[in-house]
Amino acid sequence: MTRIARLPDRAVLAVDGADRVGFLQGLVSNDVAQAAPGRAVWAALLTPQGKYLADFFVLAAPERLLLDVAAADAADLLRRLARYRLRAAVTLAELPDWAVYAAWDAALAPPPLGAVAAPDPRLPDAGWRVLSPGPLPVTAEAADWDRHRLSLGLPDGARDLEREKTVLLEAGFDELNGVSWTKGCYMGQELTARTRYRGLLKRRLVPVAIDGPAPAPDTPIHRVDAPDAPPAGTLRSARDGIGLALLRLDALDVPLVAGAARLTPKIPPWMHLPERET
Repeated sequence: MTRIARLPDRAVLAVDGADRVGFLQGLVSNDVAQAAPGRAVWAALLTPQGKYLADFFVLAAPERLLLDVAAADAADLLRRLARYRLRAAVTLAELPDWAVYAAWDAALAPPPLGAVAAPDPRLPDAGWRVLSPGPLPVTAEAADWDRHRLSLGLPDGARDLEREKTVLLEAGFDELNGVSWTKGCYMGQELTARTRYRGLLKRRLVPVAIDGPAPAPDTPIHRVDAPDAPPAGTLRSARDGIGLALLRLDALDVPLVAGAARLTPKIPPWMHLPERET
């Protein structure tokens, strides 16, 4: 049975107008031209220095693009995008009556009339994203989806990424289809490309098993064998014994502790890491 949950912490923005694709294309990390009926694009808006600001899914509806974005980021994203509109034939608006759903665990039947749906472009096991102008019947809770995406190692916006600090490749945007290396220039492209081609990553966002009480977000993580050394990373989000942590690469194979909990990194099969000493 397909599990479908409404995600109340997500919002829907509309990008209308003849220049909607070209407008976004020069701003975000992925190839917006690839968004089509039944095909979503995952992309991020970066600072000019290549640091994370917001990420979202781009879904194609008739004569418009719909952005599935964290509700907490919606107003700020609209404001930032509006700065670059200039003379482009584009209008930007939030759609407060629309809701975002995640569907997983089975193939999705054709979406209800009026809804816009596409497979989650990050991983097949992530299921589908569904945007609907009206309520849909659900078979799961948002917490169930949160647990599922944590088990896959998928980041959830600013809960897991540090605004104006995180580099996209630290958060798996390369392996999870969130960056186009062929589409041309976009804001923050230079640092993103340099990070890839020079192998400059020093840390990664990775799933961790949590043995003990879940630490609060941003709790420092320390190596058990060097408790007085600088932190090896920080915990980001967590639920039911699993979380995501931003860790230095040299801390992925050693016992870790955060607060009163022991942490064990669980590298997902999709993640590509440099060879590490064993």
